[in-house]
Amino acid sequence: MDRIVERGILYDFYGELLTSHQKKIYEALVYNDMSLSEIAGEYDISRQAAHDLIKRCDRLLENYESKLHLVNKFQIIKNRVEEIGQLTEDVKIRQLAGKILEEM
Repeated sequence: MDRIVERGILYDFYGELLTSHQKKIYEALVYNDMSLSEIAGEYDISRQAAHDLIKRCDRLLENYESKLHLVNKFQIIKNRVEEIGQLTEDVKIRQLAGKILEEM
């Protein structure tokens, strides 16, 4: 999985567990695609501090996933709902599977 996509997914699941400062910096990287230099300038910190904070956030988010497995469970459920939609002939079940996938 692409690192930016992986960071975004982990942040979607566990971002609320970060401090507000960590969230701002991490969102600048993941959602706003800012460079370390841009983040440093925007938040009046050194480039090294931005780098260290992002690495710390990466470790925290990965640690949460290694303990809770929410992203993994989400992917498994999503794949099974897709499979149900593909295997059934029943239109109502296909529609329901589609709605579930949209809500995920």
